[in-house]
Amino acid sequence: MGETAPEPGALMAAEIAEQPQVWARLLQEGGGAVAGVAAAVRARRPRFVLLVARGTSDHAALYAKYLVEVRLGLPAGLASPSTVTAYGARPDLSDVLLVAVSQSGGSPDLVRYVEVGRQRGATTVAVTNAASSSLAQAAEFSVDVLAGPERAVAATKSYTAQLLALLLLVEGLRGDVPDLRGLPGWGAEVLALEPVVARAAERLRYAQRLVVTGRGYAYPTAREAALKLMETCYVSAHAYSGADLLHGPLAMVDATVPVLAVAPSGTAGEAITPILPRLRETGADVLTVGSEEAALGANAGLVLPDGVPEVASPLLEILPFQLLALHLARLRGGDPDSPRGLRKVTETL
Repeated sequence: MGETAPEPGALMAAEIAEQPQVWARLLQEGGGAVAGVAAAVRARRPRFVLLVARGTSDHAALYAKYLVEVRLGLPAGLASPSTVTAYGARPDLSDVLLVAVSQSGGSPDLVRYVEVGRQRGATTVAVTNAASSSLAQAAEFSVDVLAGPERAVAATKSYTAQLLALLLLVEGLRGDVPDLRGLPGWGAEVLALEPVVARAAERLRYAQRLVVTGRGYAYPTAREAALKLMETCYVSAHAYSGADLLHGPLAMVDATVPVLAVAPSGTAGEAITPILPRLRETGADVLTVGSEEAALGANAGLVLPDGVPEVASPLLEILPFQLLALHLARLRGGDPDSPRGLRKVTETL
C-alpha cells in the first residue's frame, strides 16, 4: 500500500505553526549578534536609513521604515533597485544606513544594490535567512534571522523572523530594546484561534475581490496579508492604508467586496477603527484582526492578546492572515504549497 499523500498546504501549515519557536530561538540565540551590529552602526551616527527588498521582504522593510521614523526620529525610504541595476545610477550614500532584507539573500538586484551602496559610502546591513548567501557576503554587516529552512513557497516564518530581527536592530540603534520575552507565548495564543480563522475562510470562499486595510505599523501587515491571499488563493486582493482607502478606492467597495481590517490596540488601531462604520455602510462584510473595540464595529473579528507592545504587534497580526490564506486556498480546491507560476526564490535584475 502506497503512502498517503500529504494534505494540501502541509508545508505551509507546519511553518506557520513553527513561528513561536522561531521567535524564541532568535531572541535567545541571535539577540546578542543583532545588538553587536546595532552598536557598530550606532557609532557611525547615520542620518538617513534606506531599505531595499522584494516581495514579502518588502513588507518587512516597510515595517522597518515606520520603526526608523517613529522610534529613531530619522528619515527613511524604500529603495528602487532598478535605479541602480537598470538605469546605472550611482547615488551618493554617505552617512546612509542601507538595510537589505531578503529571505534567501539570492536576488541579484539586491546584491548589486548593496555592492554599489557600499562603494558609494553607505553602511550596509543584510537581514537574511541565509547567513552564507551572496547578499550577506556583499554587506559589511549581516543579521541571520534564524528561521531555519523554509520549504513552502509562501513565506511565513521567515517573514515574521525578519520583523523581529528588524525590531531588535532598530531598538538596538535606539539603545532601549523592549521586553519581548512574551512574544512566543502570545504567538501560540493567536495560533490557537485557528478554528475561528477557518470559519472566517468560509465567509470568503466565493469572494473574487477583497480589500485589506491598516494604518501605521499595521499597514505592512495589510500589504503582506493581501500578497498571501493573492499568491495562494488567486483572489484579487487590494491593500490600502486606511487613509488612502478614503481617498477614492472606497468607491469600489460594496456587498460583493469583503474588507479585512488590521486594527490592533494602540495608535494604529485608533486610526483605523473610525473608518469601520464607513466600510459597513457600503454593505461590505467587514472582518477585523486586532482589538476588541474593532471587533465590535465589524461583522466579525478576531481579538489579539492584551499587553503586546505596539511595535511588536505586527508579528501577531499577520498570523491569522497566514492561516486564512491556508484555509481559503484549501476551500477553493488549491494547494498553497504549489501556487501556479511561482518558485521559492525569484531572481530579478
